[in-house]
Amino acid sequence: MPPKFKRHLNDDDVTGSVRSERRNLLEDDSDEEEDFFLRGPSGPRFGPRNDKIKHVQNQVDEVIDVMQENITKVIERGERLDELQDKSESLSDNATAFSNRSKQLRRQMWWRGCKVKALTALNVAILKIIKLTEVFNKGKK
Repeated sequence: MPPKFKRHLNDDDVTGSVRSERRNLLEDDSDEEEDFFLRGPSGPRFGPRNDKIKHVQNQVDEVIDVMQENITKVIERGERLDELQDKSESLSDNATAFSNRSKQLRRQMWWRGCKVKALTALNVAILKIIKLTEVFNKGKK
């Protein structure tokens, strides 16, 4: 008779236990090839080659650091360019407003100049009329 309840194992439980068993079996052997695959080329047999790999890895790390700095600088430059663009747009708007206000002020000053000239001409005309009337009044007496 089959069992009423089956035990369901998770794939993680099975694979985890199988993996740990494999690792234990591999670690139990002290063969150099297996050490190479488990721990990397760190044995005495791979000494000079390991130095070259470390040297290349250090160069790669330096290049990565330089690239990260460059990316940071590019991002900062982009932010500064955005700020400059905002400032230039603000300056452009202010320049346009200043130009419009200066044109309006120039028109006002021109009209004021015209009014002053007209009033001066009117005063001169009134004075001439007064002088002429005095001259005609003296001539009639």
